[in-house]
Amino acid sequence: MKEKLKQISEYEWMLPKEGKMNVSGLIIGNKAIIDGMEDDMIGQIVNVTQMPGIIEPVIALPDAHFGYGLPMGSVAAFDAEKGVISAGLCGFDINCGINSIRTNLTAEEVVEKMDELISALFDAIPCGVGSKGKLRLDDKQLDEVMVKGAKWAVENGYGVKEDLESLEEKGMMEGADTSKVSPLAKKRGKPQLGTLGAGNHFLEIQKVADIYDEEFAKKLGIVKKDQVLIMLHCGSRGFGHQVATDYLKIQEEAVKKYHIEIPDRQLACAPVDSKEGQDYFAAMKCAVNYSFTNRIVMTHWIREVFEKVFEKTWQEMDMHTVYGICHNVVKLEEHVIDGKKKKVYVHRKGATRAFPDIPVLVAGSMGTSSYICKGTETAMQKTFGSSCHGAGRAMSRHGALKQFRGEKIQSELAAKGITAKATHPKSLAEEAPLAYKDVEDVIDSVDKSGISPKVVKVEPIGVCKG
Repeated sequence: MKEKLKQISEYEWMLPKEGKMNVSGLIIGNKAIIDGMEDDMIGQIVNVTQMPGIIEPVIALPDAHFGYGLPMGSVAAFDAEKGVISAGLCGFDINCGINSIRTNLTAEEVVEKMDELISALFDAIPCGVGSKGKLRLDDKQLDEVMVKGAKWAVENGYGVKEDLESLEEKGMMEGADTSKVSPLAKKRGKPQLGTLGAGNHFLEIQKVADIYDEEFAKKLGIVKKDQVLIMLHCGSRGFGHQVATDYLKIQEEAVKKYHIEIPDRQLACAPVDSKEGQDYFAAMKCAVNYSFTNRIVMTHWIREVFEKVFEKTWQEMDMHTVYGICHNVVKLEEHVIDGKKKKVYVHRKGATRAFPDIPVLVAGSMGTSSYICKGTETAMQKTFGSSCHGAGRAMSRHGALKQFRGEKIQSELAAKGITAKATHPKSLAEEAPLAYKDVEDVIDSVDKSGISPKVVKVEPIGVCKG
């Protein structure tokens, strides 16, 4: 498949329209990224170009890798009248996303208390597969979380109003309908609010290593090297997974009902104006709002831990939300298509919104740098206002477990000055830095292509893993 790519610039590669393809594909990446891309991933892009109502082009970002139906790290937009909406093209962990929290502490101050801090965070933030939170929601409270999102958290003493101003969608997507969520999804969601989970989810203490755009960084409250930030990466837990699972089954039937031709059953979908399509959209928003709430609740607990360890108020430590973004989401947005403004359903799977002059948070692999970038008008023109979300896996979790040992990874991180703690050594092995692409190549690609220039580089000094 790779031989079909046509280089159109140093960082852009076109997958020309041919055969059953309705539109072309576009891959953002430098040569090292392209060389490492899987043929099967490119094949998935080809499959998505064949779906009804698809808008030119289907995009693979530099962190793209083989996934369920659509690769992780991809974007697909569909006509708001003639297109489809797909649970699989959104992803299972609906609104998996990142919150960045700043402090005015220095790395030196934090490293002195790192063992105490990581242990306290690990105790305060429930981690791991199936972990249950400290909150116990009743049915009414869960419904409120699904509709109000992070606003519910603030109203109930978790987080502050200023946090909402620094979240995508202000922490709440309008149009959530709790009646479209199954009893099983609600049952799974009740005990998990305020939990980190497992897999690639993490809580990381970071220090500023470089500032590339001082003016934009200053707007975010990032003003100097060695300033400490916190990055929280997690999603909608079993709740979102169940919503996705429920609607994949519903949309598999919709494909038959509406006689939709798809090249892969994992691309199950429904017409955007159908009950199956709009029911999913309303249920997905419930999971998006649950996830926004999840991260703000944990942000509150992170502040409490810092207050206890450093014996200062969180305000004294300037622990404000830098920004909070979501991946794995479907949004109805207006974009310029063929010179005209048009509404489209943008599916961002493992991709981040990159609208002009808003922060783009990019998580590195455990033990490597992460970045804060910013969106641009170029992204609006080329990628439906989207950028990458992380380094992107280069190896499956199974492959990583065969190759790496958690205890050794922990020792290697310690040798780099990174304190890491996990529920099980296996978690560290699965997320070994070498199981991911080189984040520097990923960032080089989005920076030099102009879709999200880098603003700040941060390096880990402490990590909590599920």
